[in-house]
Amino acid sequence: MSVIKGDASPAASERMMRVNPLRRLLVRPETGAVAGSIAVWIFFVLIAGGSGFSSLSGTANYLSVAAELTILAVPVALLMIGGEFDLSIGSMVGACGMLIVTLSTQYGLDIWLSMLIALIFAVLVGMLNGYLVLRTGLPSFIVTLGTQYILAGATTGFTSVIVGLTTVGGLDKMEGYSTAHAIFASLIPIGGAGFHIEIIWACALVILATWLLLATPFGNWIFGVGGDKNAARNVGVPVARVKTLLFIGTAVCACLLAVIQAATFTNADVLRGQGLEFQAIVAAVVGGVLLTGGYGSPIGSMFGALVFGMVEQGIIFAGVDVNWYKVAIGVILLLAVLLNGYVRKLAMKVRR
Repeated sequence: MSVIKGDASPAASERMMRVNPLRRLLVRPETGAVAGSIAVWIFFVLIAGGSGFSSLSGTANYLSVAAELTILAVPVALLMIGGEFDLSIGSMVGACGMLIVTLSTQYGLDIWLSMLIALIFAVLVGMLNGYLVLRTGLPSFIVTLGTQYILAGATTGFTSVIVGLTTVGGLDKMEGYSTAHAIFASLIPIGGAGFHIEIIWACALVILATWLLLATPFGNWIFGVGGDKNAARNVGVPVARVKTLLFIGTAVCACLLAVIQAATFTNADVLRGQGLEFQAIVAAVVGGVLLTGGYGSPIGSMFGALVFGMVEQGIIFAGVDVNWYKVAIGVILLLAVLLNGYVRKLAMKVRR
């Protein structure tokens, strides 16, 4: 009886290794976000281009908004790829900002020392979030929601006791402010428009996160713990260390944004940062990150944040009531989730 064998020739092996370029493009997490951001830009150029949206000043405005959100969305994307959420980052922005300004203006600390203390505080809170999630086994959504309320309440309470107000200013009069402003809040003149230096910070963060995720063993660990933490643990991945470091990363980046905002506005407000946690999650989802973990891209989250920035500023340039902003974001979120699901299904159907 003869046995029919498959074609094991080198040519067949080569064909098996080839991947359709279209499929390779479609399965990229950021594909939908890139296409969506291009569509949003074209839309607002058509309806608000004459009002300044497409000018250099208009571009600087929406890139600044996008950069601030990118600083939060990138570490949130990494954490979500690792299978967890952090809802405390919005309150962390307000807490770190208030800590920096209060220590400098009320207690006379050098601004750089105040920033260092705020950074240490952020690291400790990130470690606490990671410890509680891993120790209790509770969903990170619940744990960090509790941390969010604790941070928001403590920031308001301590500020009211120390200063008697919910806003503290005067940071620009403190020693070391000029250097901090140059590093974190200066403007880069291009063609008569001022581009905020936070754009460079955001781009640097995206590059660092992309390298970490795609070119290091730690990146493989992130995908592993997000896909199946038990399987990852069985092959030697330090699950607890990976998740804890990811929580520290979100807290540290929230502190970075607090530093940028404090240096920009020379003050701190207990309400600053509230709601940013949900915007960061939406930006990550629009950027192709799966809510179930194990799949996503820092580059996609950057483009998701870019969509936010263009919609927020585009509505203003178009003269539309800003109350419609959240409606637009909600629609974009739903469309993005549906588009990402469709693109992945389409990619699976594409043949060589």
